[in-house]
Amino acid sequence: MEELNLDATRGINKTQITELTSGAYLEKGESILLTGATGCGKSFLASALGHQACSQGHKVLYYNTQKLMMKTKMTRLDGSFLKFFDKLAKAKLLILDDFGLAHLDGKQQMDLMEIIEDRHGRSSTIIASQLPVGSWYDIIGEASIADAILDRLVHTSHRIELKGESLRKKL
Repeated sequence: MEELNLDATRGINKTQITELTSGAYLEKGESILLTGATGCGKSFLASALGHQACSQGHKVLYYNTQKLMMKTKMTRLDGSFLKFFDKLAKAKLLILDDFGLAHLDGKQQMDLMEIIEDRHGRSSTIIASQLPVGSWYDIIGEASIADAILDRLVHTSHRIELKGESLRKKL
């Protein structure tokens, strides 16, 4: 956490970050929605919060969203679906990175709905996306499923919209 650039011009509220590092959101089962342009530090912030949660003794899982969707498809094929979803539900923090890079098909919509439903109010989820939350309806696809997923995420979430140029350019 000490490596985070907490410059307010990047859209970071130091008070909010301090509160999140305390881990209180984990105890309440609240989510964090990180949005912003490519390279602005969403994945880094999500990883830092995940590392902080680990240091506080919590189980954390991190997935690129598209790879998670491939994994859920594979677990359906090999019969380990229920076991895998149970593992996702039991993690205190699930980080989904790069959400929204591809539209979800029908089975992926239902899988994401089940993942979010299993975690709602019990465990925390961090979602990092280049797209603003309002665009997530289009990515999810089916309106009723999108409503159900976003209703469970948005109303109990901490939202951080990062701003600025790609931090990779400065490397």
